[in-house]
Amino acid sequence: MTDINVDDFFKDAARALTSLYGVFPRRHTIFVDDIYQTEEPDEFGLHSERYQACFGTLLWLGEEGYLRFEDTISNEAIDQAVLTGRTFTLLSSPAEAVTKHEDANLPDLVRLEHATHIHQIKTALKDRSSMELRRAMIALMGRMERQPG
Repeated sequence: MTDINVDDFFKDAARALTSLYGVFPRRHTIFVDDIYQTEEPDEFGLHSERYQACFGTLLWLGEEGYLRFEDTISNEAIDQAVLTGRTFTLLSSPAEAVTKHEDANLPDLVRLEHATHIHQIKTALKDRSSMELRRAMIALMGRMERQPG
């Protein structure tokens, strides 16, 4: 049994990275509402722990060098965010282990695209597969750790 907070972290991180990949190299504001869900703060102005964990994921991605951002907007967004060069390169590169069997009849360019980290992550998000998303994110993070910084 896995810790639900780790699965939530992988999902939030994957959504943030795919969002920034989709607009790269432009800077983009990422709201927690776009990654997790829209949520009104309670009567004390506080969001739920899950909402705060999503915001924490965005901050962690910045601290660990996956993305850069200029500022935060309260505890609800990171402003002017962009992928780092290392992250963009890793997302665009082939994963070491392709998780799904690819059709040999597909054109080489399509098979190459399907083998990339970003495709693996997008497919796992689309399929709502926590296990595949965990594998894809751990593969990406493992490669990031081995890259010179």
